[in-house]
Amino acid sequence: MAASVREKQTVALKRMLNLNAPILKNTTAEPVWKVLIYDRFGQDIISPLLSVKELRDMGITLHLLLHKDRDPIPDVPAIYFVMPTEENIDRICQDLRNQLYESYYMNFISAISRSKLEDIASAALSANAVTQITKVFDQYLNFITLEDDMFILANQNKEMISYHAINKPDIMDTDMEIIMDTIVDSLFCFFVTLGAVPIIRCPRGNAAEMVAVKLDKKLRENLRDARNSLFTGDNMGSGQFSFQRPLFVLVDRNLDLATPLHHTWTYQALIHDVLDFHLNRVNIEEASGPEASPAGARPKKKNKNSYDLTAADKFWQKHKGSPFPEVAESVQEEIGTYKAQEDEVHRLKSIMGLEGEDEGAISMLSDNTAKLTSAMSSLPELLEKKRLIDLHTNVATAVLDHIKTRKLDVYFEYEEKLMSKQTLDKSLLDIISDPDAGTPEDKMRLFLIFYITAPVPPSEADVEQYKKALLDAGCDLSPLNYIKQWKAFTKIAATPANYGNSGVNSLFSRVMNTGSQFVMEGVKNLVLKQHNLPVTRILDNLMEMKSNPDTDDYRYFDPKMLRGSESSIPRNKNPFQEAIVFVVGGGNYIEYQNLVDYTKAKQGKRVFYGCSELFNAPQFLKQLSQLGQK
Repeated sequence: MAASVREKQTVALKRMLNLNAPILKNTTAEPVWKVLIYDRFGQDIISPLLSVKELRDMGITLHLLLHKDRDPIPDVPAIYFVMPTEENIDRICQDLRNQLYESYYMNFISAISRSKLEDIASAALSANAVTQITKVFDQYLNFITLEDDMFILANQNKEMISYHAINKPDIMDTDMEIIMDTIVDSLFCFFVTLGAVPIIRCPRGNAAEMVAVKLDKKLRENLRDARNSLFTGDNMGSGQFSFQRPLFVLVDRNLDLATPLHHTWTYQALIHDVLDFHLNRVNIEEASGPEASPAGARPKKKNKNSYDLTAADKFWQKHKGSPFPEVAESVQEEIGTYKAQEDEVHRLKSIMGLEGEDEGAISMLSDNTAKLTSAMSSLPELLEKKRLIDLHTNVATAVLDHIKTRKLDVYFEYEEKLMSKQTLDKSLLDIISDPDAGTPEDKMRLFLIFYITAPVPPSEADVEQYKKALLDAGCDLSPLNYIKQWKAFTKIAATPANYGNSGVNSLFSRVMNTGSQFVMEGVKNLVLKQHNLPVTRILDNLMEMKSNPDTDDYRYFDPKMLRGSESSIPRNKNPFQEAIVFVVGGGNYIEYQNLVDYTKAKQGKRVFYGCSELFNAPQFLKQLSQLGQK
């Protein structure tokens, strides 16, 4: 499985856009021009992987949403990439009746049922369009890949499978079944795309176990039907580890509720926490200029800028997991090297413009012509570099504004100390009562982390005192109601998560070189120590086959063993080379980054991180608040 899941999903999409024919590497032929029709789900899957330019190169002249009004284009083929839902099928049948396109290539993101296929067939018959339906494919692509080693299940309708939905106290069994089936359907698609049948491990007695049981059953049924199995022949991943199967670890979000609330210090996780960042695109409101609008005039509209943070952006790939002060410094260095290159081009140009009589100028001229030619040929590269530097300057400046106005460095350092049980240098009440430190949300997050990680729960009197301070600071206390119930429940169920000996080394804020874009004054230059979060530690135990009371009781499923109870299945004894961790109930970039750092230290191993939805701390706090409302 040498190819990453991002590559595999991209190849599958390109094949689909090539009318389901494999793409030949060295053809110079003009592509077939065609129209792409997708629903919101299809849009979310394609947008992090293929740019508009790449779609155009594949011959896609128009890409339209299924439920928008579309004009007939009678002489082009149309590729549909949609979920097989009732309303989508109705709309496709309507398109057939209205004879919108020359031919139809139906691609369903997830497998379509027999009855829905029959609905399309009868619509095609009545519209006399049977010959125009060229192909119908189940693509098994119902998941969204955000990084080479990270995927999520949902962006549209994510509240359907959210932490809140799974943990509602009044949830009906039938609703829970639907949530579990939705998650399993997407995970099944993930493994079909990866081309591997995993060995599944999960804890007992929670939503992760329900997912594991259903996924095992679904994989087993597919393998049993050898003629139609999706895991045979050319689908199977041939590559360096294909003889060795991946480990699939399912965990429940309830295992660790502190990390999703944690203030963070690495670039990607900070962007997700404080800015509007989803599906690899960050939206920033540009601050309007200092000049005030004249009295009585409408306030100026703020400009919204969107930036895509992609795999092609080398700076992003190198620094997304770096501590923020390091990123600011690197942006500054990039600006320096860019300026030097730009000055060189200007210098050469001015020499070329010298009046010809001068002997020295003429000898320099021939020498510099070659230099200028090479400088000119590197101009597009230089412009692209400039675009990326501007992008990261704007994004990093927006993040820095939040750090400074909300004192996020103070929160991050204090929470790290709480989570690693270090001695604290100031009292929690001081931070909660400090009107300049952070928003009410920040204060609530800090307090919940204190409450969740406290080895001995605070006394009722202390809690009342904290509650009063939180209310005075304008906090909503409903998340605390839920965390109290959760803590009482987990006390019976299991020991609290251990966050390892993390902590930070504080090199007190050195102001960066003068003339820097980023005034880091007063911001602590905190250096992270590598430590494993609960999810990473569970993965490490299971991947390296370590015996540990936390994971010894985990269930073991092998979908390839068609018979035999769990206890009689022969188990894999060797450490795994490849693993996928999946968090049921939602995940975040902090855990993802922690796994990436863990994997860097392991030669030749690969780890993927997946979650049912990706949320940042404010979104997670909101879900806790809904659960805690009485």
